[in-house]
Amino acid sequence: MSEENKALARRVSGELYSSRGTLDAADDIYAPDVVAHDPNSPGDMHGPEGVKHFASAFRSAFPDRQSTVEDQIAEGDKVVTRYTFSGTHQGEFLGIPPTGNRVQMAGMYLSRISGGKIVEEWNTYDLLGLMQQLGVSPAPGQSEEASPT
Repeated sequence: MSEENKALARRVSGELYSSRGTLDAADDIYAPDVVAHDPNSPGDMHGPEGVKHFASAFRSAFPDRQSTVEDQIAEGDKVVTRYTFSGTHQGEFLGIPPTGNRVQMAGMYLSRISGGKIVEEWNTYDLLGLMQQLGVSPAPGQSEEASPT
């Protein structure tokens, strides 16, 4: 079961968030009552439609986005996936107009799986590092005044 669960969790990066995938993959990957937690979001995402809305924001902002699964660990009904993503900021993201900057970001998600679908997920990723690469947050040791805009 661990290998099947890992394959399902890999579909999140490979199909849902990748430029070569589709948002409709969420219907196959997530249970209808899934709850996805993200500390960078104002609230939890509910159902495949909530996940699609979140993924759509990333896909629109970084249309050439590529995700790579770096590591996975599975135990029981849970899979941890560590990934990296890269893309070019070509669309609005969190109110930030396109910068044309090429970015890389690391993240991890923990998926709880039941009945061949993800029923709960916890996401974490380096949003501060992404904002620094977009030029809207100062890099460590850089003052606000010196931050490129």
